[in-house]
Parts: sequence; C-alpha cells; structure tokens
Amino acid sequence: MEIKILGTGCANCKALYATVEQVVKELGLTASIVKEEDLIKIMQYNVMTLPALVLDDKVVAKGKISATEVKVLLTSKI
Repeated sequence: MEIKILGTGCANCKALYATVEQVVKELGLTASIVKEEDLIKIMQYNVMTLPALVLDDKVVAKGKISATEVKVLLTSKI
C-alpha cells in the first residue's frame, strides 16, 4: 500500500504524517508513507484543502483527520 500525505509542511500536515506512521505501526501494515510537499504535484490531485490523505493514488480524506479516522480508512483498504 502506498500512502501519501499532501501538504506544504504546516503543523497539521506534519501531525497527519505522524498519525499515519503511528497507525501503520499499530496495525502492523506494510506500507510506504510519502510526504508530498511539491505544490505542482499536489495540484494534480485536485485538492483545495490540505492536508490530504492519499491511498494508492486516490484521495480519501482532506483537512484535519483524527487517528480513529485514519485507522478506519486504512483498515478498509486491507
């Protein structure tokens, strides 16, 4: 599974990255986690709200996302 965190490096983006890392570890998933900060690449996902969570090249959430929400999203992809 490929997980991308789209964001410009703001506090919310960093927090989401840390949350995703924690949840992946808790669930014992094998996943690559990428922090995408390049605005040109972010714009290709057609998102206006950051941070955004992308699972296998599909945007699944935008804005502030809790650890519980991340768990639900990741377990639904297994």
